[in-house]
Amino acid sequence: MADAIFRAGETDALTDDQLLELYSVPERSAPWLRANFISSVDGAATHAGLSAGLGSPADRRVFDLLRRLCDVIVVGAGTVRAEGYEGLRLDDESVRWRVANGLSPQPVFAVISASLDVDPGVFAGSPEHPLVFTVTGAPDDRREALADVADVIDSGEGQVDTGRMRDLLAKRGLTQVHSEGGPHVLGTMIEQGSIDELCLTISPRLEGGLARRITDGHGVNATELTLSHVLTASDGTLLLRYLRA
Repeated sequence: MADAIFRAGETDALTDDQLLELYSVPERSAPWLRANFISSVDGAATHAGLSAGLGSPADRRVFDLLRRLCDVIVVGAGTVRAEGYEGLRLDDESVRWRVANGLSPQPVFAVISASLDVDPGVFAGSPEHPLVFTVTGAPDDRREALADVADVIDSGEGQVDTGRMRDLLAKRGLTQVHSEGGPHVLGTMIEQGSIDELCLTISPRLEGGLARRITDGHGVNATELTLSHVLTASDGTLLLRYLRA
């Protein structure tokens, strides 16, 4: 995949099609797990407790375009509760683009939760049948409550195996996986070696304080990355794309 490095201000002038091409993968039929995060310059993953507090128009634009490219959006239950994922649905322009490019109108919404602490109401109005990835020992009562609105899928025992999750999604024809957090999910993906790509926005601000990083967890599995491109916006936002080496 060719490198593409753009200097200050040029991102603002790129068309949506140009940006989509920059973030495309060589082969859509091959399983691919992309994670998308934002961080302040000093490493904070949130502002006032929410990642959305760090966002900018450039970040939001790329965030929405990355959703266009995926088959499934995967989010940890904690992020679903904190960031407000109820009724996840792409806008009409994104739907038109997806259909014109041979994709389903909407991506599937999938949640990761070992405890199944997920409000079934978050799936209300989902255009595609949702998925919940959990562990074999998840509480039966919560499993039954969610089974009415989503497919509840075992993918591990003590914790969700994100590599197995990726394989199970591919068997459903959902090869392009787009993960939007949170830090615990990213930490698990790093530990399990299941991540193929990290899209990281650097917000031009210093947060200070004790805000968490974009990844946490106790497992260690250092992953070497290769910088694919750097995009910059006129407000100082950096948008970095890293691929697994």
